[in-house]
Amino acid sequence: MDADQKWDRNFLMNMSKEKLIDLLSLQIRNIWSEDGFYFLGIEQRFGTEAAIEIDREVWAVMGKIEARRLKETLGITDNNIQALFKVLKHTSWWLSLDDKEFILEDNRLVIRNTNCPVQQIRIKKGLGEFGCKPVRWGFLRNFVKEFNSDIEVYCLVCPPDEHPEDLYCEWEFKLK
Repeated sequence: MDADQKWDRNFLMNMSKEKLIDLLSLQIRNIWSEDGFYFLGIEQRFGTEAAIEIDREVWAVMGKIEARRLKETLGITDNNIQALFKVLKHTSWWLSLDDKEFILEDNRLVIRNTNCPVQQIRIKKGLGEFGCKPVRWGFLRNFVKEFNSDIEVYCLVCPPDEHPEDLYCEWEFKLK
């Protein structure tokens, strides 16, 4: 029996909504685990700086691709802060954050990650915090640029920056 994309869609459509959400959540965790294993492999062979640089380059490209694909898939035509937030809430980045807070205003959005399992696992394994700031900033900057070049993204705090125990990173998005 042959199975194509149509067959796959029908297969998924026959799953319960709850099981589809479970499957989506599992696949997001799988993607982030794979990203982490690639990073660790590069870090072990070539060092942390090389791993960060490669990760930064990959995620910068993914920011642009993910923004474009999500806007198209979700049918988003607005390019204001509210529309940006709607699209960001569908990213693997947002959905992978365990504990987050946000402030949404007319021309401003702030997203805070208050608990980061990736950092906690690294610390527990004795690897130290991952300086994810250049990686995440590249992703978010290119995501926002693709979404609307009149929106700017600012990193308020992100490792390797010093941060309180209950705040790992904080990002601000402002419409110029």
